[in-house]
Amino acid sequence: MIRVTIWNENIHDSEDAVKALYPKGLHGTVAEFLSAPGDVEVRTATLDQDECGLPDSVLDETDVLVWWGHVAHDKVPDELAQKIVDRVNRGMGFIGLHSAHMSKPFRKLLGTSCTLRWRDGEFERLWCTAPRHPIAQGLPPAFTLDEEEMYGEYFDIPQPETVVFTGWFRGGEVFRSGCCWTRGYGRIFYFQPGHETNQSFHNPYVQQIIRNAVHWSAPTGRRETLDCLWATASAEELTSKGEEVPRF
Repeated sequence: MIRVTIWNENIHDSEDAVKALYPKGLHGTVAEFLSAPGDVEVRTATLDQDECGLPDSVLDETDVLVWWGHVAHDKVPDELAQKIVDRVNRGMGFIGLHSAHMSKPFRKLLGTSCTLRWRDGEFERLWCTAPRHPIAQGLPPAFTLDEEEMYGEYFDIPQPETVVFTGWFRGGEVFRSGCCWTRGYGRIFYFQPGHETNQSFHNPYVQQIIRNAVHWSAPTGRRETLDCLWATASAEELTSKGEEVPRF
């Protein structure tokens, strides 16, 4: 059983336009479709809870952290962001959705500004550019979203290990919409769709991608084992010696 925590700043969710699309909140909607197959254990956390809903006891029992934020990135304490980075290095998976590209944990993990171009309300076609990748399993060569916020290049990120999806917008922009990285023992996936006033999280292909990403980014060994390995030798030390970081 994969233990997933879905974090949402939970600010837009009280707006009428968002409530009409996501009456259970963005986090509630994602939690519902992730838990439906029965192979993951899902909890949610929000900014307004004590310790932003992510005390050590929750982080220590999280195999994959799914993050959605937009207007309150600065409200997340630096200390919490660093705790998340530390746990990713020790094996926890991290999935950043949509505007999570500007979140503190994501930017700390990637080490760049993560800025991009954007525009509201555009037709998007998402192309699968790595069809053999586990996150692409069960997906067609391309699918469309009638309306989604346009994110366009240049996207200031380190070179992804894999670009699984590339978005094309009617205005001619393109975007690396689904990207993978490894940090320490942990895996990271960023996925662009998910603007709060669009219906993307109800799209079955978007849901399948997020489900696949959870399975791909989950540690394949127990977190306790990975914690012991991290205490023995950090991934930074291993890679500085030219050694391959093991996956378990």
